[in-house]
Amino acid sequence: MRRDFRNSVTEFVLTGITKSHDLQIFLFLLFLFVYFFTIFGNAGIIFLVFHNANLHTPMYFFISSLSFLDLCYSSDITPKMLVDFLSEKKVISYIGCFLQLFFFVAFGCTESLLFAVMSYDRHVAISNPLNYNMVMQSKTCIALVSGAYTAGSLVALIETCCTFRLSFCASNILHHFVCDFPQLMTISCTDTAINELILFIFASSVTMSSILVIVISYFSIFMAIAKIKNSLGRKKAFSTCSSHISAVTIFYSTVFYVYLTPKSISSAQSGLIATVFYTTVIPMLNPIIYSFRNKDIKVDITLMTSLSLMIHYNVF
Repeated sequence: MRRDFRNSVTEFVLTGITKSHDLQIFLFLLFLFVYFFTIFGNAGIIFLVFHNANLHTPMYFFISSLSFLDLCYSSDITPKMLVDFLSEKKVISYIGCFLQLFFFVAFGCTESLLFAVMSYDRHVAISNPLNYNMVMQSKTCIALVSGAYTAGSLVALIETCCTFRLSFCASNILHHFVCDFPQLMTISCTDTAINELILFIFASSVTMSSILVIVISYFSIFMAIAKIKNSLGRKKAFSTCSSHISAVTIFYSTVFYVYLTPKSISSAQSGLIATVFYTTVIPMLNPIIYSFRNKDIKVDITLMTSLSLMIHYNVF
């Protein structure tokens, strides 16, 4: 009688980022700071946008949506990673691995699609400013963000379910700090050709469609900016896009390095470091980018800081 190995695995062992105890303590403190800064920065932007009527515009709605997404994205990965830094044996249950991978993919796909939505918003604002309020109505903005979450969740559900239909009988050790597709397929004793094809189709569909929207949007934006005769007007128009361009460049350059660089060029260790970067560091960088490169948010932060100091020193 043939034994079904698929259900014999109840947990997976993660090798983590490093085996050095001293380095693990240092990394724990470092990423604890990164996680707190991520929570503070993104929650701060959400608070500012929600409580300031001047920021109740489509652009800031999308920025606050990105901040909420970054909070969720980081919280799917970082808390478990922090616990593992202090644990002798780094394990994750079968169900825990499924859920971590699902949210990992869902939030990653949603962020990719949300960047495309934000580029479309900037395209409408600069290329068609007179009709901007009519095109980007509240219901349209909510529908676009909801569509990004729905598409990201569906892709994640299909990819994750296909992956966990595999039989894991070769090993239960994942050479990573998170549950990810390449490591799970490596320890599977089932033919993964169909899974790899499904992953490629869905991942490339989400990524390429998002990039296509971003490229077309910015081509139109740059053409519109080139037609502005006033240099101050050109600078102002470009400044509204600079934060988004910076965030998109950092996000996609890291993702491409992890998933598109040939294995002969990109070692497993460098790929692991890149994964750390786009799952923990980028969610921290996004609020910094949008804060320091956005005049309205900088003004609000300054006012809130001044008010806090005045209350602290009993000025009122």
